[in-house]
Amino acid sequence: MIKRIPTVKAQETPVPTTEPTAQQFESESLTEATPVLEAKQTEITEEAEAVLKLKINNTVVEVLWEDNESVEALFNLVSAEPLTISMSMYGGFEQVGSIGSSLPRNDVQTTTSAGDIVLYSGSQIVIFYGSNSWAYTRLGRIQGLSANELDELLGNGAVSLTLYTED
Repeated sequence: MIKRIPTVKAQETPVPTTEPTAQQFESESLTEATPVLEAKQTEITEEAEAVLKLKINNTVVEVLWEDNESVEALFNLVSAEPLTISMSMYGGFEQVGSIGSSLPRNDVQTTTSAGDIVLYSGSQIVIFYGSNSWAYTRLGRIQGLSANELDELLGNGAVSLTLYTED
């Protein structure tokens, strides 16, 4: 899940201090003198936290998104308007669709399982309802659906995938 980070606005506000008087210096040793302190007051202003959402056909699915530059780029791509992708079945274990642009990638050899969402070749999104081994960039994982439920949702022909942000 991508969240916008709250902005922090720092304001320097001096804290009232007491300067030691000459009389205090005479009566106290330097280690006992009252120190002069300044403090900074930090005010946190929270923005609405937008999250990246995924809908397959008309079913909104919960996704645990990776924290990487590919997901951040995907979030930025869909933050202005939703992106709908026509997906196609491939190999009897995945749905594949073109994002329409290239995203940053960091491919590593991966064995996927049902529910994994990956980036393939920087420009294709893949959602698995089975397993495969290949070099991918991990984007996320569908939560709350069993392998059988994922097979029902993804394994019966082409689907439409919509990525969008929501506050």
